[in-house]
Amino acid sequence: MFFCLGFYARQVFRRASAVTFSQANFKGLVTTTFGRRMLAERLTGEDRTVKLSPVFSNGWKEVNDRDALYKEFAFKNFNQAWGFMSMVALEAEKTDHHPEWFNVYNKVNITLATHECQGISDRDVKLATFIDQVAQKFL
Repeated sequence: MFFCLGFYARQVFRRASAVTFSQANFKGLVTTTFGRRMLAERLTGEDRTVKLSPVFSNGWKEVNDRDALYKEFAFKNFNQAWGFMSMVALEAEKTDHHPEWFNVYNKVNITLATHECQGISDRDVKLATFIDQVAQKFL
């Protein structure tokens, strides 16, 4: 009986995987419940200046060697840093846009870039704005 259940589970997994792979999107297209989301577009020109202005005024900086945003946060202790990261992680998972980050005790360093367009997109601006709002609850 164990063998049969294992065989059945493998067949279900293979079918689920086959559906996932057959519906795979290339170059960053994401399949959603309601259809397909378009590729993120890199911010350029005046649009970039306008959208990044409030982000820069909140302390975010451009990374020197790549098109990305960077900010360092210092909290009172590890618990606050971890709580902050947990809230950001939930939003990142919900929006399917995840930060690159580094944490040591009370410090959290965050880099935001959209990999599919190899630069800064609206997704980074939205996540940076959310991160700043969450940080205010802890600082």
